Amino acid sequence: MELFDCLIVGGGAAGIGLGSLLQELNVKRFSILERGSIGASFRMWPKEMRMITPSFTGNAYGMLDLNAITLKTSPAYTLGTEHPSGEQYANYLQAVAEYKKLPVQAGVDVTGIRPQPDGSFELDTSKGILRSKFVIWAAGEFQYPELAGFPGAEYGIHNSLIQEWKDVQGEEHVIIGGYESGADAAVHLARLGKRVTVIDRNFRWTEKGSSDPSMEISPFTKDRLKEVADGQVELLAGYEVHWIEPADDGGYLVYCEGASGNSHFLKTSSPPILATGFRGSVELVQHLFERDDRGDVLLNEVDESTLTPGLFVSGPGVRHGHLIFCFIYKFRQRFGVVAGEIAERLGLDTGTLEEYRKQGMLLTDLSCCGEDCQC
Repeated sequence: MELFDCLIVGGGAAGIGLGSLLQELNVKRFSILERGSIGASFRMWPKEMRMITPSFTGNAYGMLDLNAITLKTSPAYTLGTEHPSGEQYANYLQAVAEYKKLPVQAGVDVTGIRPQPDGSFELDTSKGILRSKFVIWAAGEFQYPELAGFPGAEYGIHNSLIQEWKDVQGEEHVIIGGYESGADAAVHLARLGKRVTVIDRNFRWTEKGSSDPSMEISPFTKDRLKEVADGQVELLAGYEVHWIEPADDGGYLVYCEGASGNSHFLKTSSPPILATGFRGSVELVQHLFERDDRGDVLLNEVDESTLTPGLFVSGPGVRHGHLIFCFIYKFRQRFGVVAGEIAERLGLDTGTLEEYRKQGMLLTDLSCCGEDCQC
């Protein structure tokens, strides 16, 4: 059986980006395993959804496109748009993979990872068992929505399962969750003339809080909310949903409570829309990781499992304390860390990583990260 140097699980932004870098570092025996097609998660986005981070081509001036996953590429240049749709962004990832001739194996579903006594791994896949010295878990989050956050959640429909907002029936809707997904749903439903109530435990729409965009809604979303007609979208901020149940006369009842103990019952004729986030794909191999008090996966300084040496994580699930690497321009900063560590353990020269450091794709000093906006 062939022994790979590295297997990457997932052919999305993290998988294609890290595969490109492993190739540049002359890792010869690696492959990217994707159970669908390249960028499959992006192709599942609702048709109207767009990237909230803007794409702009600034490569010639030392500024990498915020949505690029490798040097000398730009989704803005490739796609000719500032806020790509999921389908468009998947096409960019496909173009990168084809141009670089990356060893992608599509249609390969990884069902298990088994560490071996010699430190290598055996991967159970739909195409048989594969062996590798190192594994990078880059399977993403979008295909793994949170569907059971509270009693009665099964009566709702998660926003990630909606293909087009114009197909959603009903004239009024309740959205649970007011971060980017919830706000995006509210905008598109309001544009269709629907009335929307958004329930969010935070006050991110109405108060200035963190300057970290992982904690606040984006300027792109704020601008779109300003364009919505007055009265079409109502925000119920500071409330947490406790349960949903069918109403006796049809429709659904949503019960939520505020921090001060005050409560609300909302009646809606349509299934509530759950913008409640994602469980993440790491749950599929959670026995190979430790968790902190918040439930986040524990990783060492090179994004390696603290429980299973040789197993790395890349993508929006990466956390280091209060630092959240959920956007592409954030988690790509760790590509050089992971790929460089693997290359060093394989005895390869990592000198080419210096250019990645200059372009903001080799972040090793996490103490430099934090809020630094004064106005």
